[in-house]
Amino acid sequence: MTVIVTDTGFDPETFNGPWTDLPSDADDTALRDAVAQRQPVRIHFPAFSDGRGFTLAARLRRMGFTGRLRAQGHVIADQYAMARRSGFDEVEISADLAARQPEAQWLSRANWRAHDYRSALRRTG
Repeated sequence: MTVIVTDTGFDPETFNGPWTDLPSDADDTALRDAVAQRQPVRIHFPAFSDGRGFTLAARLRRMGFTGRLRAQGHVIADQYAMARRSGFDEVEISADLAARQPEAQWLSRANWRAHDYRSALRRTG
């Protein structure tokens, strides 16, 4: 079972349509194909220490992708704000990870626009 994390917390999987699945090492050809297919894209994170998926999400958005974009796999609550800022709409995690990092931890990062270094600089400047 998987859990979908959004700005409003944990939700069950409700989408049953086709995905374009991309690995964290997808190349430009795969990204262009994903944009052209116009279906939701899911980028796999093989480890929480592998940040290539964030770069892929930002590149997809710069290429004009406007559809649903999901991070899947080993993303932790501390990375949620980064996932949202890089272009992801949601994160898909395992039920085991959701048990180790409960919804409150993810929700504490849900105001992702306010939790970046620029907003901290504005508060102190």
